[in-house]
Amino acid sequence: MKRNILLIALMLVHLGVNAQTGHLPEVSNGEKRAHSHRIEESKNQQSYTCPMHPEVISNKPGNCPKCGMKLVPKDDGEKHNAHGKMDMEAKNQEVIPLLPKKNLKGGKVVKYDLYVKDTVVNYGGKPIRAIAVNGQIPMPTLTFTEGDTAVIVVHNMMDEETSLHWHGVMLPNKEDGVPWLTQKPIKPHSTYTYSFPIIQTGTHWYHSHSGLQEQIGMYGSFIMEKRQDDPTFRKGIDDLPTVPLILSEWTNLNPDNVHRMLHNANDWFAIKKGSTQSYFDAIKEGHFKTKVINEWKRMLAMDVSDVYYDKFLINGADGQQLSQFKAGDKVRLRISNGGASSYFWVNYAGGKFMVVANDGNDVEPVEVDRLIIGVSETYDIVVTIPEKDASYELLVTPEDRTKSTSIFIGEGVKQAHPPLPKLRYFEGMKMMNDMMKMNGDMKDMGMNMSLQKMDMNTVMYPEITGDQADNKMQMDEAMDHSSHDMGDTDIVTLNYDMLKSPYNTELPKDQPVKEITFTLTGNMNRYVWSLDNKVLSEVDKIPVKKGEILRITLINNSMMRHPMHLHGFDFRVLNSHGVQSPLKNVIDIMPMEKDTIEFAANTEGDWFFHCHILYHMMAGMNRVFEVGDYKNPELPDKQYAYKKLQRESNQLHFMAENDFATNGNDGQAMLQNARWSFGAEWRLGYNDKHGYETEARIGRYIGKMQWFMPFVGFGWRYREFGSHEIEKNVFGQKSSKNERTALSAGFVYTLPMLIDFQAEVFTDGIVRLQLRREDIPLAPRLRGAFSVNTDKEYMGGLKYILTKNTSLSSHYDSDMGWGVGLTLSY
Repeated sequence: MKRNILLIALMLVHLGVNAQTGHLPEVSNGEKRAHSHRIEESKNQQSYTCPMHPEVISNKPGNCPKCGMKLVPKDDGEKHNAHGKMDMEAKNQEVIPLLPKKNLKGGKVVKYDLYVKDTVVNYGGKPIRAIAVNGQIPMPTLTFTEGDTAVIVVHNMMDEETSLHWHGVMLPNKEDGVPWLTQKPIKPHSTYTYSFPIIQTGTHWYHSHSGLQEQIGMYGSFIMEKRQDDPTFRKGIDDLPTVPLILSEWTNLNPDNVHRMLHNANDWFAIKKGSTQSYFDAIKEGHFKTKVINEWKRMLAMDVSDVYYDKFLINGADGQQLSQFKAGDKVRLRISNGGASSYFWVNYAGGKFMVVANDGNDVEPVEVDRLIIGVSETYDIVVTIPEKDASYELLVTPEDRTKSTSIFIGEGVKQAHPPLPKLRYFEGMKMMNDMMKMNGDMKDMGMNMSLQKMDMNTVMYPEITGDQADNKMQMDEAMDHSSHDMGDTDIVTLNYDMLKSPYNTELPKDQPVKEITFTLTGNMNRYVWSLDNKVLSEVDKIPVKKGEILRITLINNSMMRHPMHLHGFDFRVLNSHGVQSPLKNVIDIMPMEKDTIEFAANTEGDWFFHCHILYHMMAGMNRVFEVGDYKNPELPDKQYAYKKLQRESNQLHFMAENDFATNGNDGQAMLQNARWSFGAEWRLGYNDKHGYETEARIGRYIGKMQWFMPFVGFGWRYREFGSHEIEKNVFGQKSSKNERTALSAGFVYTLPMLIDFQAEVFTDGIVRLQLRREDIPLAPRLRGAFSVNTDKEYMGGLKYILTKNTSLSSHYDSDMGWGVGLTLSY
């Protein structure tokens, strides 16, 4: 008995020692397997939820059955913090090499002569003016090796000014190519020379920074190659055969007219795309309530891409074939998005592809099924030709999926990639309704959205959501949806958190840090795009001390994505890779996203920071960082030059419309910029009884959403009354004069359902209140209109849109009766 007690005591002591030292007693293989199974089961108990519908819970990845969005891991605070801490500790223990120093001596002087001329092209079915350089579109590919000196002579043979900007290239400020910021414009029929050292490598591009010239041909690839002895040279990547591809779009319209139409909320582009999202469409697709809520919140239809384009191009063409490659070959494609306003999906019929560089900077290779390349971004990808006697399509599709363009790689039978299905716009509208407050602000959805990891547009992608996005199922709000089919989640789409630099990109810890936050703001109704609700013409340059680190937080409070580009520097995009956060010069900020970038401002000069959607930039979505006290020999009067630059971002835009009807003639004309509106209206009868009336106003839009516009005005009216006829309004105010002239003051306020409420007081004491709307989208080409006021005047009408400038109209006017006619608009 004593022996048994002694054995038991010894076993307890042994277990106690093992517990203190962290050693566990050995267990049998069966016990090990059971324990391992329990651990694996615990790992697999991760639950997933929908960002838009947190009541949706699933025990596996997939898509939300309510809206189609990709489910995300449900955050377990303690577990997340613990794992995050362990990951950071593990990363801190690793020694990540810094970017090695390079030998830049012994390079060549590489000179290019570029002749800029007007030309005529026929990309979209009719001859249209374009700009060619050395007789070609796109401009010639310029190739250098690190250590070279670039000498580029621009011969402007046009009758207008021009310039060239070297996108993503680090150079002296005076060579950056921004008119009235780093140089004067290159005058017509003159020559200008750019000269700068090549101190980096990678895929970049160059384009005009004058007006909208980039849209009509002035873009081209700019390649800086590594030396053979470069310590960063990657065998199997940097020694592959390479092909530069520059993506672009073409419109048959004059870009200045495109810009004007966008500012005037002309929906011709939506008609051409088939995306008007009218009430007829909404009823047909079971989304009438969605449409009503959308307009109740004072929003226009869901928009993915601003402009309708007639053609999309790769290297200035469509359907080319790279037949020099055969089965088994790996090809490095240097892809630049030279489009003015289009994001592009890139898919490859030969399967997955490898991303090896972004914005000219190496990244650790990552394999994906597809990527979306933002406006002005560059990606280097490696594709493999799987089989002999076949060529594989690299399919390039604009984000709105209206058309596509492609290039085939390999020799033999063409293997096409399935076209991307059309977007489900009403699913996007429904999501947008959920995200937007009545005051126009974005709701705080309680999510940490950043780095493209959560694409809200997923709800519109049929290839991801499957049939679940139709949202026709009646579902209990609290039910567990884990048993439902969640759609195809196998498609791997690149995002910024997947990009990892091969090197330590940390900035010096002893340099001062300047923190700046920009909120990306916009008004789609008037096409005003800004930072912190201010366009460039309303702000000064931002002073930065040379050597200071700028840490910039970008918050997108608009419903559009914005590719923000920094001139002269690469910045770190702070992601989960810590010290290996990637370097870029463009960051795409999706709606509701918050991202942080940082860079060391070590080069003096005035550096542009702007949205690279060309029409957003021209609308004023930009800033200037003034690094140090740089004296630019090209611009001796920098204050005058900056005012010239500011004026470009706040131009006046004209619109006019006139209805030639059987019962009279009425119309309007407006001249507007970001804040001011100068407008006139007229209603002209065909006799004195119907009368003649005109009003003119000057108003200023107030507030971020610009729903409120106070104004002052002038009104004149002539109408012949009978001898005892008296006009009385709803307030009992009377008028019996044939002719009336008065000044006025008042305001216009946009109500829910996009109805304008106007209140106006005239100098003769008359008060007038009015409700009015002119653009109710009843069907894809059919618009409704109405107005009613306290002068007891009312009108209702219909307009059928024939072309971007003509419509058939019919309306009833309380003064003039029924009429039909032709409406001309500009």
